[in-house]
Order: sequence, then C-alpha cells, then structure tokens
Amino acid sequence: MPEISSADLAPYNPNWPAMFEAEAARLRIALGPLALHIDHHGSTAVPGLSAKPVIDIQISVAVLQPLDPYRRPLETLGYVHVPHPDDAFCPFFHRPSDWPHTHHVHVVQAGGDEERRTLAFRDYLRRHDAAAHEYAQLKRQLMDELDPRDDAGREAYATRKSAFVERIIALAQADRSETERDRPSRQGRPHTP
Repeated sequence: MPEISSADLAPYNPNWPAMFEAEAARLRIALGPLALHIDHHGSTAVPGLSAKPVIDIQISVAVLQPLDPYRRPLETLGYVHVPHPDDAFCPFFHRPSDWPHTHHVHVVQAGGDEERRTLAFRDYLRRHDAAAHEYAQLKRQLMDELDPRDDAGREAYATRKSAFVERIIALAQADRSETERDRPSRQGRPHTP
C-alpha cells in the first residue's frame, strides 16, 4: 500500500465556496424542483479548515426512494451512485468515477435527521475555531496512519472520525436547544420547555 501523509490534506482554498456554487448551479438545472435545498458541507465548507480537496454537497429532496428520479439526472452530470446500506437515509454519489474524486453528493430527506445533523456539524465548526482546529489535527493524524486512496482506507478514515463528529453534533444540538430556550417567545417572555 502506498505511503500517504497529512500533506494530502490541502490548506483551505478560498475558491472552494465558488466551486460549490458553480456545481450547485449545474445540479439545480439537472434536478429542477426535486432539489429542495442544495448545501455545501464538509471541510471545504468551513473557512480556514484544511481538507481533502473534494467539494461535499448535500441535496435535500422530499422523498429518498425510489432513487431513479434523482439518480438519472446526477448520472448525466457524471456522478456515480455507490450502493450502500446508508441508501436508506443518505444515498451517496461521486464524480468522477475514479479516485481522486472532485465532488461528493449526499442526498437526504428535507427536514430529516441526516439533513439537520450534517448542517449542525458544519455550522458548529464555522462558529467554533477551537473545534475546527481539533478536527484538522485529527484529520492530519488519520491521514498519516491510513491510505484514503482505496475503499478500505476511506471507510476507515470515516469510521475513525465518527466519535469526534458525534461529539460535535451533540454540542451543536445543545447550543441550539440553549439558544431556543433563551429566545423570547412572541409575547416577549423567555421560552420554557
């Protein structure tokens, strides 16, 4: 297995948001009203965070099954569906078909748990520099230990980040609950659960 290091993580590129916007425009045209929301997520969506240079995109749809209504338009743009048990809540597509990929698309149900969790993680890292720095360090460590150029390495990389991701999502949800609790109600009184 070839040696890989944290050097494969790119420093933050200020062009990543524009790259997302260009791809989101292509996706909006291809998917039309099927795409209720198209969001930039993952490390390339967090200013200042080093990342593998792959633009992660979350597309929110009304219903996930069947896949064909959105799979076919995505295929016309060069995306490949990767069948996985996660298709039940987050079908995954990438382009190009061979590694290295430039874009990853995660399709989720609008208003569902996966949509909320993904955006909560992104938003927390955007608001908390220390958490983003900790995440960057973890990714460097994992890149030094693993080879994300093959399927097994990429799966191990994702799995080993899971505890950190779950901790940040819990913190983000606690922040949100605290903010909602502190927000005055329509009558001007604090909300009490």
